[in-house]
Amino acid sequence: QLQLVESGGGLVQPGGSLRLSCAASGFTLDYYAIGWFRQVPGKEREGVSCISRLGGSINYVDSVKGRFTISRDSAKNLVYLQMNSLKPEDTAVYYCASRRYLCSDYVSEYDYWGQGTQVTVSS
Repeated sequence: QLQLVESGGGLVQPGGSLRLSCAASGFTLDYYAIGWFRQVPGKEREGVSCISRLGGSINYVDSVKGRFTISRDSAKNLVYLQMNSLKPEDTAVYYCASRRYLCSDYVSEYDYWGQGTQVTVSS
């Protein structure tokens, strides 16, 4: 059974850092594009960052450029989202999702999703 599980969320003060992890069971993450998304109540799910199959391309939404970094750990079959200089507006449930090969901006084009991890940025 293919499954994604996020971890690493929590409560952090503005300006702080968190590292989210996306772990997979049943498949190898290197062969899939992995996207990080976030959602707050009453709003649509937003794409934050994505890394394509084998890391060929990486993209970020403008609001996190220079603060967030997506990366792979192939040996551990993990994808990370390092989040620095966090702001209150980064507060959301963060999800990772997978699709074949290339990144997409469209939520509907991702095949598998994790259950989400809450990130709260507050003093």
